[in-house]
Amino acid sequence: MKKIFIFLIIVFYPSLSLSHMDHYIKFNKIEMEIFRNGELVGYNYYFFTKKNNQITVTNQLKFSISLLGVTVFQVEGYGEEKYLNDQLISYNSKTIQNNKNKYVNLIFDEKKNQFIIEGSSYKGTASASNIVGNWWNHKILQSDSQISPISGSIKKQIISFVGKDNITQYGETYKVDLFTLKSEDMSLPEDKRLDLNIWYDQSKNIILRVSYSRMGNWEYRLKSIE
Repeated sequence: MKKIFIFLIIVFYPSLSLSHMDHYIKFNKIEMEIFRNGELVGYNYYFFTKKNNQITVTNQLKFSISLLGVTVFQVEGYGEEKYLNDQLISYNSKTIQNNKNKYVNLIFDEKKNQFIIEGSSYKGTASASNIVGNWWNHKILQSDSQISPISGSIKKQIISFVGKDNITQYGETYKVDLFTLKSEDMSLPEDKRLDLNIWYDQSKNIILRVSYSRMGNWEYRLKSIE
């Protein structure tokens, strides 16, 4: 059933199956804002640099939650993805979550066609079909597993197309495609499983919004593209 969902997505959304880094050559920056229970709590920025056939995507993430003036939850992180001819060749990140250090160091082994990962939650190899689960990358909608951008853990997922939708954000209305992204094993503890809604703008090949519920209702909203 999982393979059928992915097959249908590729058939009906052929732009997803193209050389996906080509879609981002014209971008310099993607800004997303992070909301919890409707309140702005942080940001997730992506910066794109190009040199010959290599594209580097740097990621800046920061949000914090306060209660009665006291910060009770805080995350700040930085990551860097490097692609050569549409192939992810390395990913490195450092994240501080409530004073706890998390990290990922990933390289692509071309001879074995697999990733070698050293992360705070996983150390080992992974199939080259995995992607890093960052929200700038619409290829997340055609992958059956992702690598955590914070800890390096591998999460198997099922993507389902829900239907067409209209959303309004920052004064603009968009016609979009709504997908759900769920862990293959939904019996996992809530803090370990994936259960998200993703709104995708097919005309721009960009994710406009991501939402999930975990200790509140969270949304990542695309604010601007440069």
